[in-house]
Amino acid sequence: MRLFHGLDELAAAKGEHLGHSGWHTVTQQQVDLFAEATGDHQWIHVDLERAAAGPFGGTIAHGYLTLSLIPLLTSEIFRVEGLAMGVNYGTEKVRFPSPVRVGSRIRSGAELLDLRDASIGKQAVVRHTIEIEDGAKPACVAETVSLLVP
Repeated sequence: MRLFHGLDELAAAKGEHLGHSGWHTVTQQQVDLFAEATGDHQWIHVDLERAAAGPFGGTIAHGYLTLSLIPLLTSEIFRVEGLAMGVNYGTEKVRFPSPVRVGSRIRSGAELLDLRDASIGKQAVVRHTIEIEDGAKPACVAETVSLLVP
């Protein structure tokens, strides 16, 4: 994990790849709980028998489940000390180039694209590329914006 001692140190890393998270296995339980939380019960995610005969040969994670794992994965990549708080501000771009089959392992790589002024701190724009182990294309590429308040 990369540790930054304040926003000035983070600013110096603009344009750098910050590292990778560990590998995490996506489970059917995660997918089922996400379906319950969001009301998205599409068969490709939750019907094991039907999905086995479907286009991916099994159930796949919701794209938004993959996206929602970014905070977990980021916590293994970098941290900024000396903040009063850090909160999600939004996303600028999100793509899901490849589905994540249940049982697959994923990890994120993070690149600090920008650190711009905000009224009460800085906005960090980070490109996350969520890879699937042994996958040809990433599962998700997202540019997230976080508000960092010193």
